[in-house]
Amino acid sequence: MLDPLLLLALLGVGMLAGFVDAIAGGGGMITVPALLSAGLPPVAALATNKMQSVVGTGMAVWTYWRRGFVNLPSLIPAIALTFAGSFLGALTVSQLDTSLLDIAVPVALIAIALYFLFAPKLSDADKAARLPFGPLVPVMGFAIGFYDGVFGPGTGSFFTIGFVLLFGLGLTRATGSTKALNFTSNLAALAIFIPQGHVVWPVAIVMALGQLIGGYVGAHTGIRYGARVIRPLVVVVSIALAIKLLAFP
Repeated sequence: MLDPLLLLALLGVGMLAGFVDAIAGGGGMITVPALLSAGLPPVAALATNKMQSVVGTGMAVWTYWRRGFVNLPSLIPAIALTFAGSFLGALTVSQLDTSLLDIAVPVALIAIALYFLFAPKLSDADKAARLPFGPLVPVMGFAIGFYDGVFGPGTGSFFTIGFVLLFGLGLTRATGSTKALNFTSNLAALAIFIPQGHVVWPVAIVMALGQLIGGYVGAHTGIRYGARVIRPLVVVVSIALAIKLLAFP
């Protein structure tokens, strides 16, 4: 039996993580330590985190889509390849040496933070794309999805920078599209975790309720304030993730 006060605290954690994740990604930086502190074994904590976070991400996608910031038909090929990449990454993670990622990922996250901090023209207006959207967004989806299946931290930041820098999306549209692909990569991991019985369902359900609230409020905040709130939060989340990975690998 789980302590009701502990479940109430995890509900609040889910709300906060859903809010942050809907705007800038990185909600797992909040929820995974909380789940480990609650006494869940590492694999169960990761699986339960994926289950509760997919609810918040789904709410964020639905909110961005309803407000016209996600073009789902144009993302269907990318959604399919993101799922395939994440599923393949999760299947092969035990056979890969991920030690290089311990340094490479924090460096990449700091570079993303610096770009969002100092790039002078980041806004909600779309820009000219450097690469063709149709054929190459699925390639990005597969590559980052595979990374998410293997390692994971910073996935949202990598998607967002790709949509902004390579495909010219405004920051709010980039965030909405990121949520759609992040949702997909989480589902692929759950396709492995759920049959293996790693999800702690009472915790996942309680935190999912918090994620619903946080994801809804966060998505509306991102839509209302756009680049003014997304840009600084991406910087803060990327730097915080980099510090966490370097200090507590």
